[in-house]
Parts: sequence; C-alpha cells; structure tokens
Amino acid sequence: MRILAAAGFLVLAFAVPSLAQPVSPPPKPPRVCLHPFDSPIDAIDHTQVVDPQTILFYMRGGKIWKNTLHGACPGLRFNGFTFVTSQDEICANEQAIKVIQTGEVCVLGDFTPYTPPPPAPH
Repeated sequence: MRILAAAGFLVLAFAVPSLAQPVSPPPKPPRVCLHPFDSPIDAIDHTQVVDPQTILFYMRGGKIWKNTLHGACPGLRFNGFTFVTSQDEICANEQAIKVIQTGEVCVLGDFTPYTPPPPAPH
C-alpha cells in the first residue's frame, strides 16, 4: 500500500505543473514619439518638472504629455534640462536629457496623456 501511495504522489507531483498556465508578460505600452517640429500645433510650448522623475510636456495644441523618467534625476527640479536630437521626434524610452547645472544625464521613460486634476473648490 505504501508503494502505491508513493507512486500516486509522484504522478500527482509531476502532473500539477503541467496544468499551470504560462504567465505572459504584461503588454508593452505603445511607442510614443512627440513630433514637435512637424507643425506648430504639435510643437512643445513649455515643460514643467513635477518632481525628480516626472516632466509634463505642454504642446501648443493644448495636449499635455506626462513623462516618467527611468530613474530619479535629483537636480532636475531646480536646474531645468536640455536635450539634443538629430531626428524630428522625441521618443519615449530613447531620448536622454541633461540637467543644466549639474550635467546629470537622465533618460525619458514612457509618455502618457495627462489631464490636469480639476481645480479645488473654494
């Protein structure tokens, strides 16, 4: 009886993993590129550094894009940034920025559409 119970346990132990479904990775967000040089509407009007890892890009047409940097960029909030691109677009997860006074180099992360919260009632 012990041999039968042990054999049943082994069959069950090897059968359970085959029933598990493979876990697929979460879908990648779509590749977003800003095209600030294509038309006046798509041009970047200004940016706002929210915190060391978040920048809002205000477009002339009224759209706002939020970019979450790959990592914190401590000098960003107080010193501003520059970027140089040889293309007519600024793409998520590809463009590096440089903090003006400290020289820190940080990489833009994902761009997501941003809607400001409604103003607080007085």
